[in-house]
Amino acid sequence: MSIQEFVAPHSLSEAKSLLADGAMASVLAGGTDLLVGVRLGTRSPERVVDLKKIPELTAISVDAEALHIGAAASAFSILHDSDVPSFFPGFAEALDLIGSTQIQGRCSAGGNLCNASPAADSIPALIANGAQCVITGPAGDHQMPVEDFVLGPSKNALKEGELLVALILPRPSSQTADAYLRLTPRTEMDIAVAGVGVSLTLDGEGTCTAARVSIGAVAPTALLVEAAGAALIGTQLEATAIEAAVAAAREAACPISDKRGTAEYRTHVVGVLVARAIAQAQARIVEASS
Repeated sequence: MSIQEFVAPHSLSEAKSLLADGAMASVLAGGTDLLVGVRLGTRSPERVVDLKKIPELTAISVDAEALHIGAAASAFSILHDSDVPSFFPGFAEALDLIGSTQIQGRCSAGGNLCNASPAADSIPALIANGAQCVITGPAGDHQMPVEDFVLGPSKNALKEGELLVALILPRPSSQTADAYLRLTPRTEMDIAVAGVGVSLTLDGEGTCTAARVSIGAVAPTALLVEAAGAALIGTQLEATAIEAAVAAAREAACPISDKRGTAEYRTHVVGVLVARAIAQAQARIVEASS
C-alpha cells in the first residue's frame, strides 16, 4: 500500500485527531527512519502525519526541576540551540553519533526512541539520566520511564492513537555527570556493537551517592542495569566497585552473534565500556568541582 495522504498539523489536538480516526497512520518526527522503511517496503502507512510544525513538539526548555525536549525537536537543535550539552554531555555525545550533520538536522531524539532499535545510541543515554516519556492519546496523558517504553526491536509501548509528546530529564545537580560510549566497527555513521550510558552523583568527599548504568546493542532492548548502579553507590569508585559494576553489566547482557561481532565479544566489550564511562563521568564531576 502506498502513502495516500501527507498532513502537517499545526496543533497537538489536530495531530491526535489524525491518529485516532482509524486510518493507518505513521508519524514523521524527522523521517530518517520512516522514509527508509517506506522505500524498502517495510513501512506502508496510508497517512503520514508530520509533527515538525507543532510548537510544543519541537520546543526545548529548562526549568528548576527538569529539561523538556519536544519529541520532534531535531538533534541539531538539541546539540546547538539549547543547554542540553552543558547539562547532559553524555546524552549530547550520544545524539552527536547519530548519522551525519544532514541527518541530525532532521532526526529527533523522540523518533530515535520510538524507532526502538536495540542499537540506538540515544536510548541508553536517556535511561542513564532517568528520562521520562510524556505520552498523550485517547485515554489522556501519562508518563513512563524510557526503560519501559521500548518493548523489543522496532516495538514501543505506544497504543493505538497515542503519541510521544516530550522527553523529560531531571535537572542534574552540580555533583552529577553523565557519559555515553559505544564501540563501532568503523568510526563514522555505523551501528553500535555495544553502547553504555552512565550517570553518577558524588558527594563532597567523592563518595558515589547515586548511579545509573544502561547498556545497549547487547539485548533486544537497551537495559537499565540496576545491579551495576547499586555496586557503585556508597563507594569512592574504587577498582573493586567498578569491577562489580562491570560484572553486573556483563551478566545482564544477552547479545546475539552477527557480522558485527560475536555474543562473547560484545559481552566483553560492554564491560570495558562500562568501566570507561564510569571513569569519564567521575572525571567530569571532579573537573566541574575544581
